[in-house]
Amino acid sequence: MSKLWQKSTAEPETEIAKWVEAFTVGNDYELDQRLVPYDVKASKVHAAALTKAGILTESELEKLTGSLTEVLKVWKKGEFKITIQDEDMHTAIENFLVKELGDLGKKIHTGRSRNDQVLTAMRLYEKEQLETVLTAASACVDELLRFGKAGENVPMPGFTHTRKAMLSSVALWAGGFAEMLQMQVDASSGVSSLVDRSPLGSAAGFGTTIDIDRDFEAKELGFAKPLVCSTTSQLSRGWVELQFLQYLCGLSAVLNRLASDVIQFSGETSPYFTLDDAVCTGSSIMPQKKNPDLAELIRGRHSANIGHTATLQSLTINLGSGYHRDLQLTKEPVLEAVQNTVEMLEACKLMMQSMSLNEKELHQACTAELFAAEEAYKMVKEEGVSFRDAYQKIKQSGSGSSAADPTSKLKESTHLGSTGNPGLHRIQGDSRR
Repeated sequence: MSKLWQKSTAEPETEIAKWVEAFTVGNDYELDQRLVPYDVKASKVHAAALTKAGILTESELEKLTGSLTEVLKVWKKGEFKITIQDEDMHTAIENFLVKELGDLGKKIHTGRSRNDQVLTAMRLYEKEQLETVLTAASACVDELLRFGKAGENVPMPGFTHTRKAMLSSVALWAGGFAEMLQMQVDASSGVSSLVDRSPLGSAAGFGTTIDIDRDFEAKELGFAKPLVCSTTSQLSRGWVELQFLQYLCGLSAVLNRLASDVIQFSGETSPYFTLDDAVCTGSSIMPQKKNPDLAELIRGRHSANIGHTATLQSLTINLGSGYHRDLQLTKEPVLEAVQNTVEMLEACKLMMQSMSLNEKELHQACTAELFAAEEAYKMVKEEGVSFRDAYQKIKQSGSGSSAADPTSKLKESTHLGSTGNPGLHRIQGDSRR
């Protein structure tokens, strides 16, 4: 069958035409394999809307729905083929329906365009994948809190400028990352509201003369509401996706910093944690090496997410209203960034599950300089001097408290979020989705 837009099947297959086809289609037909279930779901709802509008009979709706269900069955077996000649899943699915149902299969495209089809499939995908990401992020929060609770009474140096600063604890270290991830989970309502609006029925961006019940379509697809103006649909393409990826970058940015700490604190110079062999690799030349590759790749994949986001930001610059073929290229960055983020979160969870505390090394690392500020505070409380004068005296003496026991010192600070009261239980409560 010809392409959906092709005027005649008799158009010659010249070498130029083949090259242009390969260039314009790109890898879109391969990417669409991941989106078939969403297009099938939208097509079923669109067929129901056409029945409500009097375009299809109930019998025709039943047949189309049955064939669309068959498309999904074939796809799940890995046998649904989308070729470069199809261009995309929309043509491949319609070709399947025509083969199965004849002219009835051609009716499915009434009142819609590939523009609103792909956008609907993408928004359904984004809506579903956002839930997957949030569930995975919450699982990471739980693992970080578990690790923090295991080290609630274990002292740890706190660092600024990569130099030792003040006394901290394993609970505070892990709790900080857990709370950052939880904050990002809590902030998801903004991006959720953007992807939770249905473009279906907007057709090429200007609606149609077919009386499509767009509120019905939105409800049946599980969207909160439809995009009201048909023109909004194509204006939102790339714009919503950009903000979705910026949200994912917020998550991966936290994982990036966590991974950097794990790399530093599981090495020979700061051996506070031990990574299990299962999450490390060796060297082909140095027998002694145990490399934190999982953490390094978590850190590196954040850069990939930034790259996908930059691609979307660049693609949507200077586009006027309506559809432009440039927008075809917004699909791949979203698919790749979602997969990247889900895998990063899973890797993070496994990394935390596979990491243990080295309590002896952590205690030994809590050297005298960590208590210098506390010594100044002690002078303020016991001698009544100003903190600035106490600060200068401690600085000139160059001393902390060499006899300080770091474990007992943890309990001296009792305000919320301090070493003696890390407040992990409050983050735990927030993490329950």
